[in-house]
Amino acid sequence: VYQVFESVAKKYDVMNDSMTLGIHRVWKDILMHKMNPSPGTLLVDVAGGTGDIAFRFINYVRSIRERQLQRKLKYHQDLSWQEISESYQEDKSKSLGNSQVVVCDINKEMLKVGKQKAQHLGYSEGLSWVLGNAEELPFDDDKFDVYTIAFGIRNVTRIDLALQEAYRVLKPGGRFLCLEFSHVSNPVLSRLYDLYSFQVIPVLGEVIAGDWKSYQYLVESIRRFPPQEEFKAMIEDAGFLKVDFQNLNLGIVAIHSGFKL
Repeated sequence: VYQVFESVAKKYDVMNDSMTLGIHRVWKDILMHKMNPSPGTLLVDVAGGTGDIAFRFINYVRSIRERQLQRKLKYHQDLSWQEISESYQEDKSKSLGNSQVVVCDINKEMLKVGKQKAQHLGYSEGLSWVLGNAEELPFDDDKFDVYTIAFGIRNVTRIDLALQEAYRVLKPGGRFLCLEFSHVSNPVLSRLYDLYSFQVIPVLGEVIAGDWKSYQYLVESIRRFPPQEEFKAMIEDAGFLKVDFQNLNLGIVAIHSGFKL
């Protein structure tokens, strides 16, 4: 698995766009809206090497802070120009309101690509990168408010261990969110999806990333991943409560959610 992601790291984003026709961006936006983080949230994004979730988190929290500032200034009509200007400067310096996101990935190459993207897009505040294994996270107990893993858990060798680690590093009241390819229940759509997955995706992998084998593996890993109800039971076995899932695009992907209560 490590070599698969090392070999595709540089073309990972391009391939995601090609394989999903860009829809993966919408799925990640939906995940962020479901999380609805408030300023001060501490997030760990596991297997998040290229930073997609982390950057969305920063944008989301910044926009909330911006709205809060505008509301504050709106209701203080008697402020001088200088006070308004100072408020904006002060808010700019704390645009994330102590929110932080830690991106944790087992793959050095993926983290390298993510860091380069962050630099290029101007993300630095409230963002850190950690090399680590989902089955043995390098973090203390009860540390994070939210744990996310997007299109990563199916590539973990021991999913049960990864879920236990997610539970361990979350604070009581913390939330687990997983976005992953899942199982389509409609038989006609399922057949079309299989055709696309096995006939088209490896060809795209060869054309775009020069790597047929890695994308053949990725497709097979999607099919091996447990169906929605089975994965829900695994999350509950790890100790999470109020576990549910939301199918997107008729179950091509699903968002599973649970709480450490």
